[in-house]
Amino acid sequence: MTGSWWSSAAVTHGLVALFAMGSWISVNSLWVELPVLVNVLKEGWTLPAYITVLIAFGNIGPIAVTITHHCAPGRLNERLVIHCIQALAVVASALLAVFWSHTVTIAGGNRSLPFLLLTFVLSLVCCTSNVTFLPFMFSYPPQYIRTFFIGQGFSALFPCIVALGQGVSKLECQTVNGTVKSERLKENFPAPNFFWFLCVMLSISAVSFQALMQRRTSTQENAPQQEAASPSAEAQNGEETHPLQNGGTAVSEDQVQVEEQPQTFWTRQNVYLLLLLAVSNALTNGVLPSVQSFSCLPYGLMTFHLTVVLGNIANPLACFLAMFVVLRSSSGLGLLSVAGGVFAAYLMALAALSPCPPLLGTSVGMALVVISGIIFTGLYSYLKVVIGTLLHEAGHAALLWAGISIQAGSLIGALTMFPLVNVYSVFERSQDCVNNCTIGS
Repeated sequence: MTGSWWSSAAVTHGLVALFAMGSWISVNSLWVELPVLVNVLKEGWTLPAYITVLIAFGNIGPIAVTITHHCAPGRLNERLVIHCIQALAVVASALLAVFWSHTVTIAGGNRSLPFLLLTFVLSLVCCTSNVTFLPFMFSYPPQYIRTFFIGQGFSALFPCIVALGQGVSKLECQTVNGTVKSERLKENFPAPNFFWFLCVMLSISAVSFQALMQRRTSTQENAPQQEAASPSAEAQNGEETHPLQNGGTAVSEDQVQVEEQPQTFWTRQNVYLLLLLAVSNALTNGVLPSVQSFSCLPYGLMTFHLTVVLGNIANPLACFLAMFVVLRSSSGLGLLSVAGGVFAAYLMALAALSPCPPLLGTSVGMALVVISGIIFTGLYSYLKVVIGTLLHEAGHAALLWAGISIQAGSLIGALTMFPLVNVYSVFERSQDCVNNCTIGS
C-alpha cells in the first residue's frame, strides 16, 4: 500500500494544486477574455463595471458561510458545500459556452442577461471558495497549504496562456486616407471554445477534490497503524517533514475539532497576519488589476502581455519557494509587505501619469514596468503563502478567518478603485496607434 504511486505525497500535492486551481479560475477567465467579450456583448466597455458589481454581489456566499459558522458552529458540512459549488461552476461554465452572446430585451433595450446571470453564479462560486477551500485544507499537513496557493496561481496562469494562444487583443495600425487607425485582428478561436476550456478546468478541479476525498477514506481505514508512528516523531523535533516526502494523510473532522479547541486564536500576532493578508489581497486582487491597463498599455501591447504573463508565472514560483523557505519573523513579513508596496506605488504612479508616463518609448521604461509587475506579484504571493502556513498552525478557525480576510481585502480594493476608474475617470486611457504625448500639446 505504502509503495503504491497513488498513495504517494507527490500525487497528493498534484491533486491539491488541481483542486485549488478551480477556486478563482472562473473570474480570472472572464477578465482575460474581456477584449473579445466587449466587441460582441451589448454592454461594450461598460462590461467591466458590470462584472465588478457582480463579483461584489458574489460575497453573499462568504457572508452566508460565515453566519452559519457563527450561529451553528460545527454544523456546516464543508465537503458538501465544496461539492455543490464545484458542480454549480461546471454547469454555469457549460451554459456560458452556449448562451454567452444571447440577449434579452429589458426596458426597450437589449441586455446580455444570460451572460450576466452566469457571471454572477461563477462569482458566487469563486467568492465562496475562499471560505470553504482554505478551511478544508486544515485537515492536511502545513506544507499542503503552500501547494494550495500554487494551485491558485495556476487559476490565473492557465487562462492567460490560453488567451494568448487565442490571440486576444491583437491589433495592427493601418493608414487610411492619411489617418492612422487601429484594427483588431480576428481571434484564432472563438469565445465559446474558451469557455469550454474553462468548463474542462473546473471539471478537473472537481474530480481532483473527489479523488482527495477517496484517498482520505482509504487512508483513514489504515490510520491506527500510522498514528502510532508519525505524530510522536514530529512532536519531538517540532519540525515539518520534507514537503515531498510526507505522505500527507488527512485527519478526520473529529480530529480537527479536538485539535483546535485548546487554542486561542485572537492574539496580536494572528490579527497582524490577517491585516497583512487583507492588505496584500486588496493590492493584488483589487487595486493594481484595476489600473494595470493604464500603467502598462502606454508602453505597448507587448509590455502589457509580458507583465500579465510573467506576473502570473511569478505567482506559482513564489509559492513553490515557500515550500522550502518559510519566513516566520513578523518584522520580516512587514518588510516584505513594504517592499511590495514600493513596487505597487511605482505602478500606481505610472497609471496616474497615463497616457504619458516617464521613459515612454524606451526599453528601460518597458523593462521597469515588467520587472516591477513581476516583483510585486512575487513578493505578495510569497507573503500570502507564508501567512496561510502560519495561520494553519493556529487551527481550522484561523483558516476560515484567512479566507474572510482574503475576500474582504479583495472587495475593499475593488470597490475603492471602481469609482475612481469608472465614475470619476481619474486615470486616462492611452489610444492605440497614436503618440499620446503629443495629443493636446
